[in-house]
Amino acid sequence: MAGGYVGRLLRVDLSTGLVREEALPGEDVLRRYIGCAGLGVKIISEETPKDIGPLDAANPLVFMTGPLTGTPVPGGNNCCVVTMNAETGFTMGTAHTHGHFGPQLKYAGFDGIVVQGVSPKPVYLWLHDGRVEIRDAGKLWGKDTHETEDAVKAEVGQPRASVACIGPAGENMLGGACVENEKHHVAAAGGVGAVMGSKKLKAVAAYGRGAVPVARPKELLDIAAAWRPAAAAARDNTPARITQRWAYFGDIGVLAAKNLLSPALGKEIGRNYAAACRSYIKIVPKPCLTCPIACSYKATVTAGPRQGFVATMGGGGENMEGSAAMVAVTEPADIVWLTDLYDRMGMNAASVGSAVALAFECYERGLITREDTDGLELRWGNAEAAAALVKKVVAREGFGRVLAQGTKKAAQAIGGDAPKYAVHMKGAGFNLHDWRGRYAKVLEQTVAGAGPRHESMAPDGFSPTPSKIEGAAEAVAKTQRSKLFKDCVGVCMFMWAGGASVATETRALAAVTGWESLTEDEMLAVGSRVANMQRMFNMAHGLTIADDLDISPRMQEPPPEGPAKGHTIAPYLRDAVMEYYRHMGWDPDTGRPLPQTLARLGLEGLATQLP
Repeated sequence: MAGGYVGRLLRVDLSTGLVREEALPGEDVLRRYIGCAGLGVKIISEETPKDIGPLDAANPLVFMTGPLTGTPVPGGNNCCVVTMNAETGFTMGTAHTHGHFGPQLKYAGFDGIVVQGVSPKPVYLWLHDGRVEIRDAGKLWGKDTHETEDAVKAEVGQPRASVACIGPAGENMLGGACVENEKHHVAAAGGVGAVMGSKKLKAVAAYGRGAVPVARPKELLDIAAAWRPAAAAARDNTPARITQRWAYFGDIGVLAAKNLLSPALGKEIGRNYAAACRSYIKIVPKPCLTCPIACSYKATVTAGPRQGFVATMGGGGENMEGSAAMVAVTEPADIVWLTDLYDRMGMNAASVGSAVALAFECYERGLITREDTDGLELRWGNAEAAAALVKKVVAREGFGRVLAQGTKKAAQAIGGDAPKYAVHMKGAGFNLHDWRGRYAKVLEQTVAGAGPRHESMAPDGFSPTPSKIEGAAEAVAKTQRSKLFKDCVGVCMFMWAGGASVATETRALAAVTGWESLTEDEMLAVGSRVANMQRMFNMAHGLTIADDLDISPRMQEPPPEGPAKGHTIAPYLRDAVMEYYRHMGWDPDTGRPLPQTLARLGLEGLATQLP
């Protein structure tokens, strides 16, 4: 077995309770798919039957690590969760989580887990030092993610175990449900929590005293030593920088606020939050394993009505934008309170938060009334009403049942002009910032093969000024292959976004595995292979060009103010999607990968998936 892998894949059939281990494939296959998203997408592509839905028992759920997961490289802690997307309903669904879960999975003796079937009762998996137990989770069902983690650790008697679990949102199979671990980290995209809930799998706990084998340890340590300061310098996440970044988002007009109606309010919210974190919100960074930047943090409110409240915040800003800014909540203490609620419920704020924001706007415009909302006063900025509505959505109770369908379907159910106000792509949430003036970033999200998410590294995402359409499609296609390769190796994207090129990760991969003659071109082909496998899977399950153009009207409106005022991708969208197809080697009229493209990547067999 090559270094970097422990060599064991665990298969669990929850319908029968049968557990078996199998060896990972040989070097020829591993070099073509690497791990994490690559191996996960390969398994899902090969083992998902046609004509099923994401919540069907036959839909497999994969947890997969990469060869750099659990090694000393910066941010070597990635674990990828792959399945059919429960939010779009038909595409691939891929989500990444960090912290310690991926490394502990490997230290426990497994590179990955494939979960199949449906348990007749709630259960959780306990993986420890090469052993596997399926344990009863009846007493855990209904608990939030924090309560679940604490209860599982107490029951297994190992406080250092890492617990990846779902909350009530996953149990009730909301499309935007997440898988959360260590209270700060979340696999948010793809509705993976809903799939886990459909299988009655409450949690996976892992702990081990094993180690990841490394072929050339000194070489790997030298690479890690050179990489670490570059990553830290590029994304210094001191408490000051954590808050300054949110202020920056507001200043450049990408902080999503008031259902995208007011970039000016987004600027105000960003600056308010930064100021509060210098005064009455105490920030304590919480780094993942081998992380030099610590984007996750504990936020403690030290004054005001919520004094003493403690939130376990994840990295990025999408969680705070979706839970609070999108409903025009401006008070920083309320922002962390609402964000923590979403985390505890185990749901993607970008998805469920967009549905809640839709309801607030429809209320303001008179499309719904207090009679419809079970008496809730959905006025902009009403944090208490937002929290109450979130709980109704999670429980699928009253008006919450409407929003639990997802933003697009909820807008259709409300009727009237509601679809004009919905914020979604392919009916799903995306990496929620107000991207409307950044054309490559909008395109990146809508054509992503695993549902709307960061699947390329569009260069205009956080540019201080709006972008142009020229070159956007080429940039998305070119950076997609490098991003998807990096999604396979087991490293957090913030590490390579701040200091690691494809060349750096290729050298690290060679050092850990011992593989000879690895080249950047070979590794970029891995990313292209993943992109094409996702595309073929999606088309086999019903994706059409119309789906790649399914960006809600609100996302195609020009912002009414701010740096991106007047900018919209709407006039360019169709042509940009077709140009992206051409750069990917796909038929521009159908979006189908061309035979020569599949042949170049060794994927000729996938051609039989489509008529």
